[in-house]
Amino acid sequence: RGKGMGERIDIYDANRRLTGETKDRKTSKLADDEYMLYALALIEDLNGNYLITQRKANKKWAALWWEIPGGGCHAGEDSRQGINREVLEETGLDVSGLTPVSVYSYVNHDAESHDNYFCDIYHFRLDFSMEDVTLQVEETEDGAIASIEEIKKEGSKGTFLHYQRIREALMAESHTSIIS
Repeated sequence: RGKGMGERIDIYDANRRLTGETKDRKTSKLADDEYMLYALALIEDLNGNYLITQRKANKKWAALWWEIPGGGCHAGEDSRQGINREVLEETGLDVSGLTPVSVYSYVNHDAESHDNYFCDIYHFRLDFSMEDVTLQVEETEDGAIASIEEIKKEGSKGTFLHYQRIREALMAESHTSIIS
């Protein structure tokens, strides 16, 4: 990015086709028929627990809520490239050499807030501990390796971002009610 330039995002149509347009993520509003691309990562350790992070207290939206690593894809990135970058930036873990399972995709269309996006959720399994994690201090307040039960507990409190989508992703992958 050039000096003073914001983060550029690709614009997709309602059928998830690139339009050829890019916009500044921070300053541009999406039109009703424009979408951006997000990617999220379920990062599972060898004990079947997942890396979660807590959003900064100064976030305008969902401050101090728990979430899984991920975020918006930059212009020129597909969701796999975006998730590799986001995981590295947010956690210090390099998942680029791993083969993730694409477990779930969904679309969000919010005409009122112009929050339109496609989101792909990937599942990575790797040998790591919190000592291997370097949290991005600008984005995260805290991090933890949590069991499904601990994630469910936060989800039931309404303080876990995208909880229903993550639950659906885990259920779709396992074909069971692992997190029901």
